[in-house]
Formats: sequence, structure tokens, C-alpha cells
Amino acid sequence: MDKKYLPIGSIVLLKNANKKVMVTGFYVKAAGFDRVFDYSGCVYPEGELSSKETRVFNNDEIDKVIYKGYENEEEESFKGRLYNAINIVENIGNQIS
Repeated sequence: MDKKYLPIGSIVLLKNANKKVMVTGFYVKAAGFDRVFDYSGCVYPEGELSSKETRVFNNDEIDKVIYKGYENEEEESFKGRLYNAINIVENIGNQIS
């Protein structure tokens, strides 16, 4: 896996967007889509005003990282588990295809 996920709380500007988005989650299967997205987020600075306003997006849609969220040992440990889980899911998907 060549992806490096930004920490929760990171604030990004997406390509062709005028509002910033704050990262709130990773590897998201959003309702109404038949694929998984790298991130979920909410508009910044307003936050999540309703669940219908959650944004889903991928690394390649990020134009600029405005602020990188907090990182520590706990976050790094979580990222290790996240990468392992994603590898397992993607390997299972490749075996089914």
C-alpha cells in the first residue's frame, strides 16, 4: 500500500472546491456508493451540521493540506492496524476478482 493517511483533524482543500474539509474518518464505505473512500470529513469551520453533509474523498482529490492533525504513538499504532486491515480487505477482494 502506497497511501499515507493524514491524521484525524487534518484540514484540507479539495481540488475544485472553495470550502475546507476536516478529516474525521478513514477507509469509508459511504451510503449510495459501491466503493470505499480514503476519508470522510466535514466542512471547516462549521463542522458536521448533519450526517447528510459528510464529505467522502480520496487522497488524489486533495489539492492542499492546510493543517496536519495531531500525531502521537496512539495515532501511529492505530494507523498500523488500519493499514493491516486495509491490506486484508484488498487481498480478499483481489482473490474474489
